Amino acid sequence: MAIIDTITEEVNNVLNIAWDERTGSVIPETTDVALKNGAVKIEATFLYADLAGSSILAKICPWQTTAKIIRSYLDTAVRLIRYHGGEVRSFDGDRVMGVFKGTTPNTSAANCARNIDWVVTNLINPKAKEKFKSIRDNDIKIKHCVGIDTSEARAVRSGIRNNNDLIWIGKAPSFAAKLSDIRDYPYEVYISKESFNKLASDAKKNGTEDVWTSKIVTIGGENYTVYRTNTPLKP
Repeated sequence: MAIIDTITEEVNNVLNIAWDERTGSVIPETTDVALKNGAVKIEATFLYADLAGSSILAKICPWQTTAKIIRSYLDTAVRLIRYHGGEVRSFDGDRVMGVFKGTTPNTSAANCARNIDWVVTNLINPKAKEKFKSIRDNDIKIKHCVGIDTSEARAVRSGIRNNNDLIWIGKAPSFAAKLSDIRDYPYEVYISKESFNKLASDAKKNGTEDVWTSKIVTIGGENYTVYRTNTPLKP
């Protein structure tokens, strides 16, 4: 069969799928969802951590330096997502997605994001400047952004046998990813209003001072009230 015939047949099959949806009590892994027509519905909080300016790093710095910085950032994000009870479910270049459930998923995700910001500010930046000449000579500052949102979402499996992964359908995974695209240093952590409203009181303040400030952002042509912080939290 010619490849175009195979693709045509499979497109028709996918567009005619009758989803076999179930409600999940835990964050699904790829193998938990049927490739043919499985869908898992969950209430969860999504976190996207995105390293900014990696294309500039790649253009200016030796590849070894760029790789070390990207890996340092992703290793940090993954370890902190896991530390706070989240599950890593997607990598996309220099970006990673974590999914949180449990009793306080929004507080866990927000504290995780502020921890990542602390490491970028206090470890990755000074150590990169100290170690790499290309960082010093070009006065490069390592920047990033973390976005968080919470909602009902569906996990479905996309691809073909032996070449597939989960994709996530819903407001929170999409909106969190969009928030992680914001570049407005020194504010590098953004959460949706829905997530902010579910934070524990001690996650909203640093002593007696408010950690978060509201801001209107435009995403997809619509205005949204979100909350941002430039107050890192030491892990």
